[in-house]
Amino acid sequence: MARMRGAAASTRRTFLKAAMAAGIGVGTGAAAHGFLYERFDLSLTRTPFPVAGLPESLRGLRIGFLTDIHRSATVSHEMVTAAVTMLMSERPDLIVLGGDYISFADRRYMHAAAEALAPLTAPSGVFAILGNHDDDREMPAALVANGFTVLRDARTRFTVRGEPMDFIGVRYWTNKVTDIIHLTRGALPHAILLAHTPKRLIEAQQLAISAVISGHTHGGQIVLPGLGPIAAREFPVIAGLARKEGTTIFVSRGVGTIYLPIRINCPPEVAVLTLEPTLPRSQS
Repeated sequence: MARMRGAAASTRRTFLKAAMAAGIGVGTGAAAHGFLYERFDLSLTRTPFPVAGLPESLRGLRIGFLTDIHRSATVSHEMVTAAVTMLMSERPDLIVLGGDYISFADRRYMHAAAEALAPLTAPSGVFAILGNHDDDREMPAALVANGFTVLRDARTRFTVRGEPMDFIGVRYWTNKVTDIIHLTRGALPHAILLAHTPKRLIEAQQLAISAVISGHTHGGQIVLPGLGPIAAREFPVIAGLARKEGTTIFVSRGVGTIYLPIRINCPPEVAVLTLEPTLPRSQS
């Protein structure tokens, strides 16, 4: 089983089930729509992504982002393929995969998930991190076999448009400043943190990291009128773009579902982030 530790996973599961019950209370039509239609209603988000310290030559660099695939009995190969096809049609400069390729570390779907993602390619590469539902051995090995770079508490530097760029990728369970700070030593001012959960925004702010790309929340997955995404209220940002204390973060709603194969007012998402320079946090 994946290490869905303690109260957090249990609370989220309970909230999702409570939200489902509430949705049924509002009307079975909403629940049926979420199961039969909305969880397949893939949307494309294009958004500017301000990064402090970004060289002007990297303005307009486009990062494609897929996360929370959750390949399983209820998230089919075709659903993942649809997301891959949509992203590839955007022709991003590089691609980031945000973790949770399967659910509950189910080995039956590890290679199936990697196979569905295999067509992903970009001029500057495909970079992946792991989520709380992924194991630390077979899933990353399957991704590496497809030519993807998997960052597990690691920093990588690559060159794009003649400029160096740093990605810092952390495991889901790496959650303390003291565990992350050594990855930032010598990093470029415009380094981007790839973290499955947006809770790492707090550490990014403390370490003066310019930007964070995350998933994990599913945008709440079930968003009820008047109640909102009750299963995701614990997160500093639930979905979309935000800038807090000089750090930009984008949180994707993800592709798949967990616990319940339903989405209500929260469609699955493929994202393309277009980098643009912004003032350093000391001047913003």
